[in-house]
Amino acid sequence: MTLARYNEGTPVATNPPSTPEDQQPEQIQRRTHRGPLASQLLSPNRDSAVGLYPHDIHPGLVPGISVDEQRNRFGIDWLISGVVGVLIVGFVTWGVLSPESVGTAASIGFSWAMENIGWLLNLTMILGVFVMVYVAFSRFGRIRLGKDDETPEFSRFSWIAMMFGAGIGVGIFFFGPSEPLAFFLDPAPHTDAAAQNQLNAMIAASGGETEVNRQAIHQGIAQAHYHWGLNAWALYALVGGALAYSSYRRGRVTLLSSAFRSIFGAQTDGVPGKIIDMFAIVATLFGTAATLGLSAIQIGQGVTIISGLGEVGNAVLILIIGILSLGFIISAVSGVARGIRYLSNINITLTLGLVLFVFFTGPLLFLLNLIPSGIMTYAAEFVTMMGKSLSWGPETVEFQSWWTAFYWAWWIAWTPFVGMFIARISRGRTLREFTLATMAVPTMILILAFTVFGGTSIMNSINGVEGFDGSATPEQVLFHMFDLLPLNGVTPYILIVVLAIFFITSADSASVVMGTMSSRGTPSPNKLLVVFWGLCMMGIAVVMLLAGGEDALSGLQNLTILIAMPFSLILILMMVAFLKDLATDPAAIRHNYARTAIKNAVVRGLEEHGDEFELQVRHATDGRGAGADFDSTDEKLTEWYQRTDEDGNEVDYDYGTGEYADGWTPDDDASGTEDSVGTESTTSDEAAPQR
Repeated sequence: MTLARYNEGTPVATNPPSTPEDQQPEQIQRRTHRGPLASQLLSPNRDSAVGLYPHDIHPGLVPGISVDEQRNRFGIDWLISGVVGVLIVGFVTWGVLSPESVGTAASIGFSWAMENIGWLLNLTMILGVFVMVYVAFSRFGRIRLGKDDETPEFSRFSWIAMMFGAGIGVGIFFFGPSEPLAFFLDPAPHTDAAAQNQLNAMIAASGGETEVNRQAIHQGIAQAHYHWGLNAWALYALVGGALAYSSYRRGRVTLLSSAFRSIFGAQTDGVPGKIIDMFAIVATLFGTAATLGLSAIQIGQGVTIISGLGEVGNAVLILIIGILSLGFIISAVSGVARGIRYLSNINITLTLGLVLFVFFTGPLLFLLNLIPSGIMTYAAEFVTMMGKSLSWGPETVEFQSWWTAFYWAWWIAWTPFVGMFIARISRGRTLREFTLATMAVPTMILILAFTVFGGTSIMNSINGVEGFDGSATPEQVLFHMFDLLPLNGVTPYILIVVLAIFFITSADSASVVMGTMSSRGTPSPNKLLVVFWGLCMMGIAVVMLLAGGEDALSGLQNLTILIAMPFSLILILMMVAFLKDLATDPAAIRHNYARTAIKNAVVRGLEEHGDEFELQVRHATDGRGAGADFDSTDEKLTEWYQRTDEDGNEVDYDYGTGEYADGWTPDDDASGTEDSVGTESTTSDEAAPQR
């Protein structure tokens, strides 16, 4: 960047060219064809890049690399599959043979973890929000999850619809009606709602009449929004954004460990990367197993209502899991992935229909007022709720151990699964659009669903309806609520069908994701491996129910929280790795060059020409260039775009034509896997993760 002074309308360079290269025409034709962005930005002095950078292209001009352009050798990673498989089979065996000892160990470990490292869950969720808000609104927000000129794979409407599907799941039915009701009846400690509740109790004890605790209504709704809203989806945006960036911008295989290459370098393919991928599989196993357990509990309640039998025990719940597991196995081995996708879409439609059904047939006017009031209370109390921790005393610890900590652990355990899904559907989006949509769309869907279900339950409680006084279990509250509405002879059957489909589609999709993570990132994992991980999930769900004893939900909560604790550290490390990756992105490099060049040129222009100067691009003298203080040959900036063959040997590549020097094309390795037998492409038909 140099300066020019106006002289009778013609810009005159302040420094005459000092070398023959400087006298070359500005529109000189390059000897090598480049992509459109490179064509706009490359200097005519092409020789300056020869021999300095991989493929003679400056790191600031690399348009990005997609994983499907790379030459990868896929196949089952027997170390990861073997180690995790043995540990999980051992755990399931222990749990089936001695569920009491598992329950006791989990309870002891849970109590210790909540007292000593419960803060880690809160820290992870808080950091997730701040990091992703920073990414969205910083200069990194313009970086594309794909190559520079890549357009999104899906239309915005389809993309939003799929994001909508990711926010729909079992949790809406299990906790939607019961959680806001629980917070209304017994508000979170150290809140105005809790103080009003205590005052009401004193008035009632003295024989006086009490009014409805209106603060508890809105605080209860806001607390549910806090558990299911921005914090959870910021973390999903983190993992999804890091995976999408890693695969579609940096060309790395679709593994969680790939997002850590900026920290571990080549060791990402070694022990550190293996450990990260193992933890990701374990977290997905337990997180999804908790969802399957909740589905079984709710289906069991539906069976009780329909059959007229008494309360079902764990034996019936295990039978339900077994029957649904058979459905999952059939879907996994029969090649009906497209059918599972359609089934998932139908289920999302049914779920939305049920929410609207309750909205229009329930306390409509109350809900219309509660929706905006609940949202504003959530916004007003957001920071306060984030600040609650062990320092607030034993009441807060007890509340968080039963509610907040379980949710944070559940979301953390689900991040590899949900993250991989939203990464796949978001290719080509900018980080700003991706982050804002991922955090906003599912959050709004869940806010509406919880307000409708929870508000209806609260109104039933205010009206003194039986079953809404806090004595019923969450699954009972759901069916009680629909029993008070029209078509109560049909809705239990619809609910059971919806929950069963959620079970099968969640198990199917999660198993494929784990198959990918244990097969070096292949999008088409071996079917038998997929079935194995699915059966492991079922086994863990059974153990969770058995370990909980009479209170099956406590077993789900304790084990989920214990598994999520160590994975929280991996997510915090991922935040650092993601930001380091973004800082060395070609777009970030260009931004830094532009900022430095303009700053230096403006200062020099004012010093030499006052108001009368303009900017002009040309070769600068030593020490005055935009990159004078920047080492563009650093391996941290160039190593990632050096192309290699399947064995890791360097191969020359032309970024303009997209051709390898040895003539290799993606069609030469269509299967992309060593274990092609028993595999099936599932990427395009994978069902949305549904919790």
